[in-house]
Amino acid sequence: MWGWRISTARMHDRPARILHLAAGNLFGGVETLLVTFARLRQLCPEMEPGFGLCFPGRLRDELIAAGVPVHDLGAVRVSRPWTVLRARWQLRRALREHGYDAVVTHGMWPHAVFAPVVRKARVRLVNAVHDYLTRGHWINRWAARTPPDVVVTNSRFTAPPAIGIFPRVPVVSIHLPVASPTVDRAEARREVRKDLGTSADTVVILQASRLEEWKGHAIHVDALGQLKDVVGWEAWFAGGAQKTGEAEFLARLKARANQIGIANRVKFLGQRSDVQRIMAAADVYCQPNTGPEPFGIVFVEALYAGLPVVTSELGGAVEIITSSQGMLCPPGDATAVATSLRNLIAYSTKRQQLGAAGPARATGLCDPERQIARLATVVRGCP
Repeated sequence: MWGWRISTARMHDRPARILHLAAGNLFGGVETLLVTFARLRQLCPEMEPGFGLCFPGRLRDELIAAGVPVHDLGAVRVSRPWTVLRARWQLRRALREHGYDAVVTHGMWPHAVFAPVVRKARVRLVNAVHDYLTRGHWINRWAARTPPDVVVTNSRFTAPPAIGIFPRVPVVSIHLPVASPTVDRAEARREVRKDLGTSADTVVILQASRLEEWKGHAIHVDALGQLKDVVGWEAWFAGGAQKTGEAEFLARLKARANQIGIANRVKFLGQRSDVQRIMAAADVYCQPNTGPEPFGIVFVEALYAGLPVVTSELGGAVEIITSSQGMLCPPGDATAVATSLRNLIAYSTKRQQLGAAGPARATGLCDPERQIARLATVVRGCP
C-alpha cells in the first residue's frame, strides 16, 4: 500500500511527504540532524519534510524558525498510558490530514510509541537508528514488536545490533549529512575570544557535547590536570544540563578542575546554540569517550572547522577520524589524552597539518547533498 501511495505522489508530480518523529525534549546529534533536514531541504526536492514532536524545546523552536511543518503530538509518559493513546490519536490525524507518504522514527522510543499507528495507516515506515542498541532493554523489546519496512543506521558500528532487534528487516548504513560551517571563521575567532576573555595566541581545547558521563569529560579534565606545567592553553566545555543528574555531574567536573589546580584555565560555557562559532574560535577538539559514540556528528563538525581531533579509539569515531586528521587514544587513558594534547599545544605545525586535512575528510563522509539523496532513496523506497 505504501508503495502505491508514493507512486501516486510521483504521478502527481509532487515531492514525497516525509514525517520525521522524535521526542524533542533534548538537543544533541539527532536533533542537529533534524534541523539539517529542515534547513537544507532544498537540496532534495524529491522530499518534503514535516516533523512530529512530543515536547517543546530548542528543537521545536529551530524547526519552526526553518519554516517547516511541526506537529505537536503532546507530552508522552509511558507510565501514563492515556498520554500514549492521546499522542497516537494526534499522529493518526496528522497522517490523515497531511497525506504523508513515509514516516521516519528517529530512535527506538518514538518507534515503540508510534510505529503501530503508522503500520495500521499503511504508510511506509522507516526506523532511523542513532544508538548502539541492546536487545535486553525494554524499549527495544517494545519497538521490536512493530518491524519497519527498512532500518537506516548512522554507522557500520550500529548496524549489527540493529539487525539483532529487527532480524528480518533490511538494514542500510548511511553516514549522516552534516553541513559545513557558514560562519566567517576569522571574525568568529576574534569575537568569541573577546567575549570569553581569551587572548588571540592561547591554544584553546574544546569539547562540545551533552553532559553524559560516557562522553569522557572526566577523562578530559584529568588529562588537562597533567598539563599544568604547559603554558599557553585554555579549555572550553560547551554543553548544559538537560537530564536528571547532569547538573550534579557538571558540579563534580568543576570541583575536580578546582581540586587539581586548573579551574582558572577551564571554562564551562553552558548550553550553546552557536557551536560553529565556538569551533571557529578553538584550536583543538577533544572528546575522549569512555563509551562508544554511535556516530559522532560533532567530530565531523570539528573536521569541517579545521580542528585536529583527539578522541577514543572505539565506536563510530573510528569511521570518521584517521591519523591524518587527529589522534585516537585508548578509552579511559587520561595519560594518552594528555600526551596527545601536549603534542598539539607545543607544535602549531602539527595542529595545522591535521586541521588542514579535516574539511576534505568531512565532505567525503557527510556531504549533505549526497547523503540526503542517499537517505531519500531509502526512505522513499526507490530502487
